[in-house]
Amino acid sequence: MLRRSLRLSALPATFAAVLLAACSQPSAPSAQATRPTLSDDQMLAAIHAAGAKEKSAIDVNPLRDPGVAALQDAADGDVRTGKYQDAASKLDQALKISPDSPDLLQDRAELAIHLKDYVHAEQLARRSWELGPKLGPLCARNWQTIAELRQHAGDDAGAANADKSVAQCHFEGLQRY
Repeated sequence: MLRRSLRLSALPATFAAVLLAACSQPSAPSAQATRPTLSDDQMLAAIHAAGAKEKSAIDVNPLRDPGVAALQDAADGDVRTGKYQDAASKLDQALKISPDSPDLLQDRAELAIHLKDYVHAEQLARRSWELGPKLGPLCARNWQTIAELRQHAGDDAGAANADKSVAQCHFEGLQRY
């Protein structure tokens, strides 16, 4: 009988110790709490920075159709003045002329971010990558766009995979003496 009462009296102490141990373990912070939400401008700055970082290694620039070039230049002017819908319309016209142009697709993806059309932006960036050079600044902008949009959507694994792909766009240039 004494043994039974000793076991029963130890039960509350054991329960209390387990409870305290559970409370003292640091809880994993939620993904939302650890990842700041970036504004569209911050996302676009990260995308442009990824492309700028790769400019020194390799840059593929195909010949541009003069009509497409004029529409791109007009769209750039609209972007500078904050007329994003007008710029998107001009790039859509350019894409009708040259639908498989990776640089146009990426530019349009970035405009889609300005217009908060994140799903379309990701589709355009992926299409641009499929058609593009797979190395250099455009590749880096494609994958950084996807990384930013995956992170914006709360897909940490997708963002991490896209971040790895950004690194794969880097081409170490040849040493010239």
